[in-house]
Amino acid sequence: MTNIDQQPADLVIHGGKVVTPELVLDASIAVRDGRIVAVGDADAMPAAAETFDATGLHILPGAIDVHVHFRDPGYTHKEDFESGTVSAAFGGVTTVFDMPNTIPTIADAESLKAKHVIAQSKAHVDYGLYAVIGDDTIDKVPELVEAGIIGFKCYMGNTFGRIPSPSTGAMLEAFEVVAPTGKRISLHAETNSIMERRQQRLTDAGRTDPLAHLASRPAVVAVEAVARAAILAEWTGARIHVLHISSGAELRPLAEAKARGVDITGETCPHYLMLDETDYLRCKGVVRVNPPVREATNHEPLWNGLLDGTIDMIATDHAPHTPEEKTRADIWAVDCGFPGVESQMPLMLTEVAKGRYSVSDYVRWSAVNPAKVWGLYPRKGVIQAGSDADFAFVDLGKTWTLKDEELHSRSKISPWDGREVTGLPVHTMVRGRFVVKDRELVADTKGFGRSVHVIQEMPTPEPKHTDETLAAVVAYRPEAAE
Repeated sequence: MTNIDQQPADLVIHGGKVVTPELVLDASIAVRDGRIVAVGDADAMPAAAETFDATGLHILPGAIDVHVHFRDPGYTHKEDFESGTVSAAFGGVTTVFDMPNTIPTIADAESLKAKHVIAQSKAHVDYGLYAVIGDDTIDKVPELVEAGIIGFKCYMGNTFGRIPSPSTGAMLEAFEVVAPTGKRISLHAETNSIMERRQQRLTDAGRTDPLAHLASRPAVVAVEAVARAAILAEWTGARIHVLHISSGAELRPLAEAKARGVDITGETCPHYLMLDETDYLRCKGVVRVNPPVREATNHEPLWNGLLDGTIDMIATDHAPHTPEEKTRADIWAVDCGFPGVESQMPLMLTEVAKGRYSVSDYVRWSAVNPAKVWGLYPRKGVIQAGSDADFAFVDLGKTWTLKDEELHSRSKISPWDGREVTGLPVHTMVRGRFVVKDRELVADTKGFGRSVHVIQEMPTPEPKHTDETLAAVVAYRPEAAE
């Protein structure tokens, strides 16, 4: 419960069960100017211009998906910021972080500012924008920070868009330059040279079947990349985030780096927790994603990694493509990825219904931890006085079926088609305003979403070995020291 602010509210929500990272409580919520002003007993709420009855629903802080590809600009036949954020809203997601592998790649202030204009005009939910960090963009770091990014993305391995992977030398220099800014670097942590070599050998051998993709990217490509990035982060003091953890083997270098004090966090996705090698036969190229869906033996280690805190959060790597792009006969010609921002919450809540973990655990992984890791907490990620009124109103007992044809993404093809789930986001509210209500899009919310970089407050950076950075040694003049 919070101290009750008795000034009139815009909205008071009654009857719902409020979910916190510790417990579930019967409470009312008062909202004013898009932010929560009170959480407590119904009879203690201030007067309000409007009330809303949430009886029978659990009220979760809106999910924060720190890993989506909305394909805008450049690939809008797959998705754009409007369709992507509508899909997010129907999935109970109120904040998204969009990746930079678009056309143009988001690599300088000009392209970033242009993307902000696109997002501001189309977004139904709040958002952050990534920029690429690599060999050619190290000198762009100051202007990208100034122009408004949520963080940097480093492609250690190839994926859609074929953004060049930096050498280890370039990564070290990039980490040195980013560390003093305090921004976090998200890593596509796969070692490119291993994958390229294996894919070429498989292609030469005539392997074009779906499982060839898995064979080209064994877990060692991720294990090596996580360990190497952690060493560079430890040396420089850079903050890093491991995207889409797909194997149990990655947890060892991740946990060891955390134990050494490295500011390293990680995410996994529903497809790595719930799909396995048998789905390649069922789904064929539809299941192709980078990193690949792996063997079922990885499921329990990944679940345990979430439960023990080694993995910090759940994300989706929402990566839409057209049906034609996902159903080509040659696996190497199939575009990698599939939509996920709309299905994540029901998929994860199904495991709550099965008793694998609590709804409070889910809130911690989907909202609280992302907000804390990315400097948005407590403004985002939690239901308490002072926080943004970002809510997912969920019927935890509702069993229904995921259907590709009903997705609000432009991409109507995924490996989740026909899967039964339990847990339905009924309404979604962003900063005190309904975006989805009774499973219908509220018509006038296009352009309501805003960039969260303006409220991001990362901890004070702690760069290390600053006298040994490439910039420092290049600038050093021995004669000046004599």
